[in-house]
Amino acid sequence: MEFILYEQKGEYAIITINREKALNALNSTVLEELDKTIDAVDINTVRCLILTGAGQKSFVAGADIGEMSTLTKAEGEAFGKKGNDVFRKLETLPIPVIAAVNGFALGGGCELSMSCDIRICSDNAVFGQPEVGLGITPGFGGTQRLARLVGAGMAKQMIYTARNIKADEAYRIGLVNAVYPQEELLPAAEKMAAGIAKNAPIAVRNCKKAINEGLDVDMDQALVIEEKLFGDCFETEDQKYGMAFFLDKNKEKVKEPFRNC
Repeated sequence: MEFILYEQKGEYAIITINREKALNALNSTVLEELDKTIDAVDINTVRCLILTGAGQKSFVAGADIGEMSTLTKAEGEAFGKKGNDVFRKLETLPIPVIAAVNGFALGGGCELSMSCDIRICSDNAVFGQPEVGLGITPGFGGTQRLARLVGAGMAKQMIYTARNIKADEAYRIGLVNAVYPQEELLPAAEKMAAGIAKNAPIAVRNCKKAINEGLDVDMDQALVIEEKLFGDCFETEDQKYGMAFFLDKNKEKVKEPFRNC
């Protein structure tokens, strides 16, 4: 891979977008490599994924404007679909994904972070959807995910004004879960990923599936989704072991790791 780094560290892994000279901007090659990397993640051994950018200035500064500037209508739609397909694949990956936003997350970068389950950022992070200043709309899901995350009013304000926001405001409006000093960001993401990885993997996956699918339907349908996924857990060895350990009054044995079954 030219622009994507991948490292597995025990039961979690880190994807780094490594195009630092271009502030990790997304061009077709980056999107294609990211797509292939997501496909290659071994979800039988990796229980949580971290996504970040190379360097200390930028997570992803946006889609590559040089590449987009000459696109026709049809080519623009195709480019939007390419990004949306990759981001949707990340969003629906069975395992949780943490975005460690280490600087600029503008346009496609903000959209990429929003396709992750959890966003944490460094104190120098900047978020925004500046597309209308370039004569286009957000094209990789920004008009949809931002409204779902921070509410329609705030999303419209950010998108219509093309105004960037800093880390503290991103935290205030609920776009990110936490803000860290730059040097503490990746360790915090790894600590969170390791904590997630300790829990029953099928239960965690079912929680992700229930939340994601439930948000797309009404409450009655959402509860049916939850009931089924809740019931499915009772066919797993993890449920049998987890509850037996909880009920063990002696608890003398050391708790064993959950298995992927």
